[in-house]
Amino acid sequence: MGALSKMKVIDLTQVLSGPYCTMVLGDMGAEVIKVEKYPHGDDTRQMGPFIEGESACYMMVNRNKKGMRVNLKHEKGKQILYRLVESADVLVENFRPGVAAKLGIDYETLKEINPGLIYCSISGYGQTGPYRNKGGFDIMAQGLSGIMSMTGEQGGEPVKVGIAIHDIAAAMTALYHILVAYIHKLNIGEGQYIDISLVDSGLAWTVWEAAAYFGAGEIPRPNGTRHRVSAPYQGFRTQDGSVLVGAANQKLWEKFCLNVVGKPEWITDPRFREGVDRQANVDTLAQLIQEIFITKPSQYWLDKMEAEGIPCGPILSYDQALQNEHILARDMVQEVEHPVAGKVKTLGFPGKLSATPGHIYRPAPTLGQHSEEILQSLRFSAEEIKQLQEEDVI
Repeated sequence: MGALSKMKVIDLTQVLSGPYCTMVLGDMGAEVIKVEKYPHGDDTRQMGPFIEGESACYMMVNRNKKGMRVNLKHEKGKQILYRLVESADVLVENFRPGVAAKLGIDYETLKEINPGLIYCSISGYGQTGPYRNKGGFDIMAQGLSGIMSMTGEQGGEPVKVGIAIHDIAAAMTALYHILVAYIHKLNIGEGQYIDISLVDSGLAWTVWEAAAYFGAGEIPRPNGTRHRVSAPYQGFRTQDGSVLVGAANQKLWEKFCLNVVGKPEWITDPRFREGVDRQANVDTLAQLIQEIFITKPSQYWLDKMEAEGIPCGPILSYDQALQNEHILARDMVQEVEHPVAGKVKTLGFPGKLSATPGHIYRPAPTLGQHSEEILQSLRFSAEEIKQLQEEDVI
């Protein structure tokens, strides 16, 4: 039994930010009912690659949910949602602002049915502000937050972060706000409204960059793999690949000079003596280290740094990462049996709880898989369910 086994969640979201948030709630034991739009469901179902006709992208972020397909534009479809809301703790939606109100399923409407409802809206720019009505995907949020302007190599064009960082940031921001609201509800029985934006969520992660700007007016620029204030703290090419070096404090720096690159004179060199000196001369320092590192293979340098306790590591391709012995030992790759796709691999749980660990209770639902089961639990008769099907409500 998971820690959230008494929580009931209605998931009206699609694609990534909302589904990721509700997936984690499901991983922790919550009962999650995913209500997909009629007739085609979550847009992610159309995204490849496909395994036996089922979207791998959809399956990745919709495990541990029951699924139904409901036409919320139909009055009877709205009535189904209202019945679900009566006993729900949480509802999560990621419509564009204004759409939920137009459908009659906004917070103001639903809190009349259930005052204890925690209603979380996730959108590109939030429910307020001059951009509230704009459509916003992850890449637009990366642009507006300034993150894209500081990503990439020096002198290069702005680069999108390799993952959908604002989508996941919004998912995690929504998650901890939902949990805070749930604690509040457990204490006094009161629900509340939560407004989450992709832009705000990613921007909140730029803490070092904000410190540099608010503290000294510095505008972060692309740095490649370099750290903004520590050196050497970056990647270097080797004879057969690349490695990461994290000699980020004075003790590690001196070990690096003495026992890794064999350059004791760097310790007293005025260009590199202190951390501020190394940062001020980082271009020169990086070039000197690079000239040495390129002469030996990666493992040679990794072994030398490991022996000195200097943080270091390889730069793996994604397939290498998912086959790495440490990743596998941490159970970050798991398998789940899907009724159509068969055995499929999925990512594991990043947090390791001793008493209430995450668990895969069920695979992602097929389209409308649990519609009848859920309606029966809401005391719809067989005749009513048949009529709803005939009227294209479910």
